[in-house]
Order: sequence, then structure tokens, then C-alpha cells
Amino acid sequence: MNKFIYIAFSILLVSCAEDNEPVKPDFEWSKKQSSELNSKFAKQEEIDINLYLNMRPEWEMSTTGSGLRYWVYEAGDGEDLSSGDLAEVEYSVGLLDGTECYATASDEYVEVMIDYSEVETGMQEALKLLKVGDKAKIIVPSHLGHGLLGDLDQIPPQRTLVIDLTLLGITK
Repeated sequence: MNKFIYIAFSILLVSCAEDNEPVKPDFEWSKKQSSELNSKFAKQEEIDINLYLNMRPEWEMSTTGSGLRYWVYEAGDGEDLSSGDLAEVEYSVGLLDGTECYATASDEYVEVMIDYSEVETGMQEALKLLKVGDKAKIIVPSHLGHGLLGDLDQIPPQRTLVIDLTLLGITK
């Protein structure tokens, strides 16, 4: 009986042994293909932004080298921001389809440390273009926003952000 148990246990161990051959994917994916796919996403996003802005001809947008678009629709007369400043801002964040994702309460503001906070790159860039008292609309392409993953809460992956932003004050 012991021989039978030993043989059965040996067979069980041998049958559970792993193959050392690597598993090959059913398809090959190259860096070139990734680059081409990203390029297609960027072109489509550019088309979507242009369509959105064509429906808002009164928005006199300027475009930065990164692709951020901004329009100061009410100019303030305060000072400019510098790296390390603490900006006091009111904002609302939405998507091109009109979905509102986040907004500060009407009697509240948030503090954003310029160049040293977790606020999306596009908002950081836009704040550095403003003066205290400015109110602006900004269009943040996904690569300057929350990118491929979204914010894992209310902003889906690869979404362009539309932000209404007011720079209330600066703490140096």
C-alpha cells in the first residue's frame, strides 16, 4: 500500500511541474506601433478640441508650445506667480462633453504650490500665465492632465479637461 501512495504522489508531483518554455504572445507589439497609436490619439484629441472651440468663437484662445490653450476673459491687475509661490484659486473642471468633474465651493478656494504640487501639469502651466485677479478658461489636453489612467475617480482616461480658473491671491 505504501508503494501505491508513493507512486501516486510521485505522479502528482511530476504532473504539476512547470514547463520552462516562455509563453509567447499571440501578437507582436512594437514601440513603433505604440508611437503610431499615441499619434492617432493625439490627432483625434486635437480634432475634438478644435470642434469644441469652433462652437465657442467668442473664446479667444492662445496656445502654448505644449498644446495648452488659454483665454483670460477677465484681466486682473495683480502680480505674477513664481515657482514655489502658493496660489489661491477657484476652479471648475469639466470635460469636452459638458460633464463637470470637480469644482471649488463658491465661498472657498484651494491652495496650489507652483511647480511643487500634485495638480495636473496643464493647470500648473496655466497658473504661471496668469496674474492675481485673472479669470481664465483653459483647455488641457490629456497629456497635460491625467493622461492614460485618468484620475481613477471622476476623470476618465485620455480626456481633455476644460477648466474655468480664477487666481485669487498669492502667498510668497
